Amino acid sequence: MRGVGEPSGPSAGRLRRLTEELNDEGLLGEGREWPDALLVELDHALRPPTFEKRIPLFGAIFEPHIDPQAWREQTALTVSRRWVDEFHEADARRYADGLSSWMVRHADGSVEVIVFDRPTGSERDLVVLAEATMGTLVQRHPSGVVRLVGDFGVLRWDGVGWHHEPPVKAWVRSLIGHGFEGDEKTLARLLAFAVYDLGATGVGALLVYRPDGDCPAGYELRLPTPPPYEIGRPEDLGPLRHVLALVDGAAVFDGTGILRHLGVRLVPSAEAEADVAGFRGMRHTSARRYSFDDPTATVIVVSEDGPVSVIRDGEVLYRPVEKRPPA
Repeated sequence: MRGVGEPSGPSAGRLRRLTEELNDEGLLGEGREWPDALLVELDHALRPPTFEKRIPLFGAIFEPHIDPQAWREQTALTVSRRWVDEFHEADARRYADGLSSWMVRHADGSVEVIVFDRPTGSERDLVVLAEATMGTLVQRHPSGVVRLVGDFGVLRWDGVGWHHEPPVKAWVRSLIGHGFEGDEKTLARLLAFAVYDLGATGVGALLVYRPDGDCPAGYELRLPTPPPYEIGRPEDLGPLRHVLALVDGAAVFDGTGILRHLGVRLVPSAEAEADVAGFRGMRHTSARRYSFDDPTATVIVVSEDGPVSVIRDGEVLYRPVEKRPPA
């Protein structure tokens, strides 16, 4: 039985087309089987019913493998289980805003609504929550972006096409063996910050991770010494994201992940200008040439449209390929 006033669910054909869209051009590698029940929630997030011209928010946690009461240890969230299998799924969706309240669809078919003690709206929150629940999350954000988050990373729909962010852990493993110097955990935190705090919100930036705390010759310092914000302190990430949205130039972090310089102009040597060709825009070219002069540094470039590149010793080590379904 459907919820009161709720339209019927998507047709089998629509779910099939959504599967094809997700798998188009190998968005996640080989074609993937997506459970129909998950596709129903994703379809709801992409095409929510409007009410008085308002488009509702939405959030669902699909088949978590960890009991909700155990989520707090990893997420630092207090979980309140309000309605357990008392409503049809269509009714439960009305209470799930994808921020503080979420609909949960369990593997046994039961449905519940849970409430957190604080909003979990950011992409970083969703990644942590997906890891803690071992489930798949669907969210329609207030910005209109729709996200599908799970063990495959993040699939982000911006209204035009899909963008895939693979799990950061896989990036780190692939980057450690390329002349890396520094702390693996610090690099992982910088990458997560670049992907989920900057790229996901359209903040372009250039982050330089230098295990050596000395100031190289290629720096042109244009701003006063910033506060020692630390990439490993969650409370420092908000101020970091805010200031990076307001300044040009590079942000330089030391070996422990503490911000040491901000708004730095990276001045390449004559050799770097001659030997390292331009790449994409000014930010990427500057990063490549700087890393040629400072080969122990790892440079993370965040494009304003979301993708993140990792550069070391003049070479682009990682740059995701964005896949968009055909019109």
